[in-house]
Amino acid sequence: MTDHATAASSVAADVAAEVRAGMARRQPPATAGELATVIDVTPHTAGRRLSGAIPFTVVELVLIANWLEIPPAELLNPGARSAAS
Repeated sequence: MTDHATAASSVAADVAAEVRAGMARRQPPATAGELATVIDVTPHTAGRRLSGAIPFTVVELVLIANWLEIPPAELLNPGARSAAS
């Protein structure tokens, strides 16, 4: 894997982790099925996005941030929430 591909994979995994964390903070916690509906993909595709295997698109991240009621930047800046606390 090239350095660029490795970096992209790492970013995709970090963003997926932030999405999962945001979903877990919802009460009750959000499901992958709900996410699939929000971003208009199949549950299988949503699961692959959540695992970091397929990166989220910018449009999907905006939709997710609106759904989670957080700024989109929180999904793109791992650790921002803990640093702000």
